[in-house]
Amino acid sequence: MEKIKAYIKDSYNELMHKVSWPTWSELQSSALVVLVASFIIGLMVFGIDAVFQLVMNLIYSSF
Repeated sequence: MEKIKAYIKDSYNELMHKVSWPTWSELQSSALVVLVASFIIGLMVFGIDAVFQLVMNLIYSSF
């Protein structure tokens, strides 16, 4: 039980005193980067899917 208490105490100490937390503006800019990147990747997947569907329709229609 002492090991668990020591672990929790050490974890709390590390989170409070050693971890550098981002500021609110840094967090907002990071979230914006993730949002834009997700949108771009989503568009790329949509485009690849549309091209694949077109190719498959051409293949199926030829038989």
